[in-house]
Amino acid sequence: MAVHNTSADAANTAVRAFLTEVGEKYWGKIFNTGTGSGKAVWDKIKNQVFKGCCCYCGKHSEKVQMEHLVMFNREEYGLHHPGNIVPCCTDCNKRRKDNNGKHVSWEEHLKTVCKELDQQDRFEERRMRIYEHHTTGEFAYPSLNDNEKHAIRVMAESLYTNIKTEIEKSLELYVKLTDAFVIKGAVESK
Repeated sequence: MAVHNTSADAANTAVRAFLTEVGEKYWGKIFNTGTGSGKAVWDKIKNQVFKGCCCYCGKHSEKVQMEHLVMFNREEYGLHHPGNIVPCCTDCNKRRKDNNGKHVSWEEHLKTVCKELDQQDRFEERRMRIYEHHTTGEFAYPSLNDNEKHAIRVMAESLYTNIKTEIEKSLELYVKLTDAFVIKGAVESK
């Protein structure tokens, strides 16, 4: 539960909703991983493609989380699409950042996890499983060209800015209305 909600929180939620809608456009159907056919697809990815294991450390867990390979945020604009999600344990679901403050790629993250666990010999096997799922498997992520990626980025940024601006404008309007009617009305009723 959020303790403090900001206009940026609402704007980020709108961007994720947009990335979900675009992912569904490419998938050709609704991809709600909580129910119905979307949940069945997610269960298949977890249990058949990745054998109930975290894609990074290989640990079996009943409580794996959903990780977006191309991050589902304003940094990478990854789509919510079956080919972009993999199972990930809680410990591995903390993608590191590089020296410039940008999140590392899933491949770099995998390399770090394998090194930290002294499992470098498992890196290539895990990398290939993730790569094949993401690019050529049954649920392959769409191969977006540069123009499509740019359009998604521009639309998401515009949406983010507009939502944030509308909330800020609403606050300004609220202040004006309370100044004009609520406060003035309270003074007049005395």
